[in-house]
Amino acid sequence: MWFGNFDNKLFADMAREAVRRTDNFHWTFIAILAFVVYIYASEYQRKNFKGIAAGLALYMVHWFYEIMNAVICAATGYALWTVSAKSTSFILLIGVSWELSMMFSIAGIATHKLLPEDPKKKISGINNRIFFAVGNAAFFSLVEIFLASTPAFIWVYPWWGAIPVFITTYIPFFLAAFLVPDTKPKVQRIFIGSLAALNALLLCILIPLGVI
Repeated sequence: MWFGNFDNKLFADMAREAVRRTDNFHWTFIAILAFVVYIYASEYQRKNFKGIAAGLALYMVHWFYEIMNAVICAATGYALWTVSAKSTSFILLIGVSWELSMMFSIAGIATHKLLPEDPKKKISGINNRIFFAVGNAAFFSLVEIFLASTPAFIWVYPWWGAIPVFITTYIPFFLAAFLVPDTKPKVQRIFIGSLAALNALLLCILIPLGVI
């Protein structure tokens, strides 16, 4: 399944009704959170501040995208991507479950470890940060094709699928994860802090209003 299908509208409608309901809640929610906290604590103990910056940079971009996806759902009736209640213990926003969000919270840390130490090194004539950003984006897009073929993940719009998500979503995710850590600490703090503040503000406004 490379692109969405309007036949999935029924499943998307069911998912929209399950956002932030606790019907499927179970204790894996706490266990996954503990693992994520342990990973960040371990990286901090090792003084891997670039890795932490990579993780948080990607995660903040991820949350901004998820908020915008939920706004699109409110405006048009359907999100670009939707998660099914059958596949999760808790849906945070229409397009992101707890498990998926926790994966993205450490994706930047994990993939940053694959980068060469020299940020200026080139691979096939391309800066290695750009090369790995595009490569990781391609890999995640292929995984999303598989997910969209399961009941866990839903694409509705026929024009949305693997290619658009590769270009507009995953490439920015990994560019943030791979470029921000190479900047000065002040720039890292501004990028991550500003996005975190914006995301928090949007959530505090849009959730009580019932928009997302």
